[in-house]
Amino acid sequence: MPLIRRSTAAAAAVTALLVVTASACGSSEDKASSESTSPTAAGQQGDNGLKLPEGVPTSLDDLKEWKEGGWKNWDKWARDASDFANPVIKNFWQPSRMSKAKDSPNTLSTQSAGESQAATDPEPPAVPAKQVSRPYHQNMAPVGKVFFDSPEGPMVCSGTVVEDPAHPGKSNLVWTAGHCVHSGKKGGWMRNIVFVPSYNDDGLPAAKAETAAQREVTPYGVWWADWSQTSSQWIDTGGKTGNVGSAYDFAVLHVKPENSGGKSLQETVGAAVPVWFGAPSANKVSSIGAYGYPAAPPYDGAKMFNCTSRPGRLSFAPTTPTMYRIGCSMTGGTSGGGWFVNRGGKTVLVSNSSISSNEHTWLAGPHLGADAKGVFDAMSKKFAGQG
Repeated sequence: MPLIRRSTAAAAAVTALLVVTASACGSSEDKASSESTSPTAAGQQGDNGLKLPEGVPTSLDDLKEWKEGGWKNWDKWARDASDFANPVIKNFWQPSRMSKAKDSPNTLSTQSAGESQAATDPEPPAVPAKQVSRPYHQNMAPVGKVFFDSPEGPMVCSGTVVEDPAHPGKSNLVWTAGHCVHSGKKGGWMRNIVFVPSYNDDGLPAAKAETAAQREVTPYGVWWADWSQTSSQWIDTGGKTGNVGSAYDFAVLHVKPENSGGKSLQETVGAAVPVWFGAPSANKVSSIGAYGYPAAPPYDGAKMFNCTSRPGRLSFAPTTPTMYRIGCSMTGGTSGGGWFVNRGGKTVLVSNSSISSNEHTWLAGPHLGADAKGVFDAMSKKFAGQG
């Protein structure tokens, strides 16, 4: 299907696919989500006046060293917002390397899942995930995989192409989870972060995807993050298990194609979804659809799945926003994948997968309030003046 036609068709398919509705209009976000702090921004370019941190590429020799494996030195893990660096390494993320990427788990035992908080509802019943119809670009075009390197090796999350009000119809923004780009309190920025829209578009079995031609696995190319933003709360408190930082476990990437071209990410894949900040709280939403590429057993990361369920509430503290929680069997690798509702006939993003139970019976995602909007607006504003 030609690109010029795919934009309308893909957007229509996304709306038709999701039979999810919000039972209330307007904003009824939890009061705690209005307690905003400054968003955290990160840049990498050495030719625009920004000062790069020690140890990242600042010359051709440095870049060569980085490409030849200098990025594997995690002794000085770039932590602060200004320390983010993600230079493009062409042909780095080949299908064989992508297939070796592990899931990025973020789990929580059901015994400690905020049960003592008044804003936490009973654990939801498990909902089996269903495979998304293929090819993905005709059914859920904005969804894809986020690959990155961590001290434990290559890892994978999920992500969604979202609309950018500063560039209508030409967005280069991807929504994902904070722990897919930054390790939180005890770590720093991940490395070699890329987004692959409609990964494995035809749903090849994992063994075949590993040896498939690049175009079959990355039908719309590999997009490198040249800028990343997450919340200051995630950087200060986030961890490998669910805690108060999970309520702020969201991130936005600005990406560019590995092989330079004139079209934006949104134009290339033919679709993007708007983000609904301040959407109704969980007890006022009738149904949410969560999408992603689960990679931990019994899944293998090769195919896209989704769960549709009525959300409940999950709270870690009275002072943090109350999260959405749904029954879902999807496992690690789903992290960062978008949660969608139908708002006035249009599919919109209201959250992303953040944590799950150890038994993988449910998923929880942050309520996107003032803090999330601050992160997003700062990203959009940063690139507003660029064509």
